[in-house]
Amino acid sequence: MFKEFTEYFIKINLAFFFLFIGFNVHADSISERTWDHIATQFKELPLKFRPNPLWFWNDTKIEEEELIKQIKSFKVSGYGGLSILPFGPNFSPKYLTSEYLDYYKTCVKEAEKQGMTMWLYDEYGFPSGSGGLHNADGISRFGLQHPDHVIKRLDMIEHTPHDKTIDLEIPPGIFMASVAMDTINFRRIDLSPYIQDNRIQWKLPEGSWKIMFFVCKNDEAIVDYLDPEAAKLFVDMTHERYAESMGDYFRATIRGTFFDEPTLYRASGRSWTALFNDKFEEKYGFSPSLYYPALWYDIGDETVEARNYLFGFRAELYAEGYTKVVGEWSRRHGLRATGHQDNEEMINPVGISGDLMKSFKYLDIPGIDKIGGNRPAEHFYKIVSSAAYNWDHSMVMSETYGAMGNLDWDDIYSIAMDQYAKGINLLIPHAVWYDTSNVVFEPELSSRNPLYADRLLEFNNYLTRLNVLLQNEGRWVGDIAVLYPIETMQGEHYMDGPLGYYQGGVKIPGMDYVDVGIHLFDSLGYDFMYLHPEVLDNQCTVQNEKLVLNNETQFNRFSILVVPGVKTISLSNLQKIHAFIKNGGSVIFTSRLPEKGTKKEDDQAVKNMMADIFRFNSQTKSYGSLSNSMQGKAFFVPKDKIKNIGDALIDTDIDFQLQFTGSHQAKSIHKHVFNKNIWFIINPEKKPIDLVIKINGHFDFELWDPHTGETSRPGNINHKQGITFVQIALEANRSLFLVEKQ
Repeated sequence: MFKEFTEYFIKINLAFFFLFIGFNVHADSISERTWDHIATQFKELPLKFRPNPLWFWNDTKIEEEELIKQIKSFKVSGYGGLSILPFGPNFSPKYLTSEYLDYYKTCVKEAEKQGMTMWLYDEYGFPSGSGGLHNADGISRFGLQHPDHVIKRLDMIEHTPHDKTIDLEIPPGIFMASVAMDTINFRRIDLSPYIQDNRIQWKLPEGSWKIMFFVCKNDEAIVDYLDPEAAKLFVDMTHERYAESMGDYFRATIRGTFFDEPTLYRASGRSWTALFNDKFEEKYGFSPSLYYPALWYDIGDETVEARNYLFGFRAELYAEGYTKVVGEWSRRHGLRATGHQDNEEMINPVGISGDLMKSFKYLDIPGIDKIGGNRPAEHFYKIVSSAAYNWDHSMVMSETYGAMGNLDWDDIYSIAMDQYAKGINLLIPHAVWYDTSNVVFEPELSSRNPLYADRLLEFNNYLTRLNVLLQNEGRWVGDIAVLYPIETMQGEHYMDGPLGYYQGGVKIPGMDYVDVGIHLFDSLGYDFMYLHPEVLDNQCTVQNEKLVLNNETQFNRFSILVVPGVKTISLSNLQKIHAFIKNGGSVIFTSRLPEKGTKKEDDQAVKNMMADIFRFNSQTKSYGSLSNSMQGKAFFVPKDKIKNIGDALIDTDIDFQLQFTGSHQAKSIHKHVFNKNIWFIINPEKKPIDLVIKINGHFDFELWDPHTGETSRPGNINHKQGITFVQIALEANRSLFLVEKQ
């Protein structure tokens, strides 16, 4: 079952070498860190693996003596570094002034002296992109310096003509398109050739016409996240100031950059950019003008195609704009970049992050925010960690605990272990505060808080041990992929939806991909990776009965692909899925089956291919329709029977790498690190469980306890016909590592 480990061993070590030679979150090179080092570090807990919390410089005047005192106390509490976040209208000294940078440099020097590290938080307040507009002093330093490079809002101005001719002035703003649409048959005409002297004069053909103008206007004084040139100006205003002042400390003491909460929901959820049309035409070879009405209206049988083109391209611009620019600047300076989107918890991300997975395509360390307010970020950890693996990254960040109130220790541990089991390996605690009398977002996680003082060091030791084993270029391993249904969401999204821009605008029917993930991982104990359609096309091949992700580091061989409820799928994706089934793979479709292509011309081909995969009869009510013409298996699980996905997994006859065969399930993640297999297994519940674990292959194991640092041999382990069985009693709210012993 694990022949691929040997097959790829040379490949993975070469990948490690080239990844580490450029930059690393730690100073170790791959040749300096072996399992002997890991075993020692698991006991000794070096500072470089200790958590680095956000440090709010909150709404007060800071003093050098107090800064140094707090840094020392944070180290004693088990922290290994800090990320400074200036915050509040009364913060002093003024942001980015020489005095401010002097105080900041004082902290960097003290961190160096203490052996600690720093991450550069790129904003005053949040979100990133203004230099003080929100949660700060209300001044957009970026907007004052670069008023033409702020967020743009796309407006539609429409007219219903009552005469046979129109004579209309072009509305103010940056002109994007003007289209006439017959509301009966959806015929559309580009009116831009009729523009003269800033007016349109046009004689209407027969029909029921609506005239639409589309213009961009400046909105909030925050950087245009879609425009790389605007992002570079922001980086020049912020990041470069730190480089000029303390660039000598980059890489050794200052290890990375951190951005906070960029989003597309600003500008009333209609964020756009002035060069959209030019860049679109450069990529696709035609003007997008006739597609613009689909951003608001049904335009007939081209609606899905138009929306996938426009929203898909906006998502590309978003990924290639601010996030990519910050990432490239960081790498040039020997740093790694991390950050997270705002409102990641929306099932439909089109109006929020464009495409949550793709938004991290160019980021070294994709991230997420676990905060209060009943926001279920835990349902989306797997999307962010999968984005990392899809684009061949290994580090995943979470900013955790902010505004969750004074959590008890059980909840603090439970949240952390759930994150690490779902692929996060850089937990940034939110937060410690300069002025503890004015904490805005509890908990305050320093030893000055009597609620946490007694056990804070113990908890930070726990996180450190998790980091020692998981904070590396280790390869995720699993049997199941789940297709990320962004093409369906793009095809059914539109502007100014009924939910409002902050909630994503539009609820897409049949979107079950989050529910599928919850059921697989949390209920059944099967780990999985979301696959982005672009990655399925470009990085995956069918090899015999496997779907192979051909990355350098995060390569994998999937036995099962789950296609959650989708209406729309690219023909190229479906062709690969068809080939996978034909070659012996297993595919489980859920809730609703694909019926449209991302292009109108592919609709019939999609229907024909689905008919070839499935041969339904009127009696089919649950999963289990199998195309007899294929070597593999295909199942359909209706939405009202989603729990039957477990039965479908059993009927695939796949020999899973790990299964919990007793009466209790657990959550786990499997990593392959330095040619060793390790499983991190958690019990975040408030009662103990007895686990019976079946693992394919003949293994000898050690148990590494991240709570205590102790290592031991399993009390009950046996082997039968190439299978290893391990029995483990896991206490309430505890976790452990199952480490291959060679």
